[in-house]
Amino acid sequence: MRTNFDFTPYRRSTVGFDRLFDLLETEPRGDVAEGYPPFDIVKDGEDSYRVTLAIAGFRPEEIEVIAQQNQLSVTGKRAASDGKDAYLHKGIAMRDFERRFQLADFIEVGDASFEHGLLSIELRRVVPEAMKPRKIAVGNGHPVADRIEAPKDKARATA
Repeated sequence: MRTNFDFTPYRRSTVGFDRLFDLLETEPRGDVAEGYPPFDIVKDGEDSYRVTLAIAGFRPEEIEVIAQQNQLSVTGKRAASDGKDAYLHKGIAMRDFERRFQLADFIEVGDASFEHGLLSIELRRVVPEAMKPRKIAVGNGHPVADRIEAPKDKARATA
């Protein structure tokens, strides 16, 4: 059940959070509610994460991982089968899929590995130096020694 919430007061008093409010206000897409393929998101460290998708039955060449502007997209397309198999029961879901993840600002996608039917994608938050907090020195109101002044004796002689 979704309740509507008005973010207008917050939009007026904040700067640069438009994307966050847009994400909160939009309805979730249909592909998010679907549970295939199942995945885990693990926090490995202070600024590192790992997304693991269970994609049994796929080969690495049938999987495509694309990172673009705050979004990670994982797509799996099975090669056409020759139809020789006569299944009595088919319980392993090996259908084509596309799973998208919205990434926060400054999240970079690292390596991807595929082992034992699990695709693991490394993520890391890398904040640029310009965005990190820095300490600003507070002066005492007197000019610092970066001002060029004429020698005092010459100034009196010319006056």
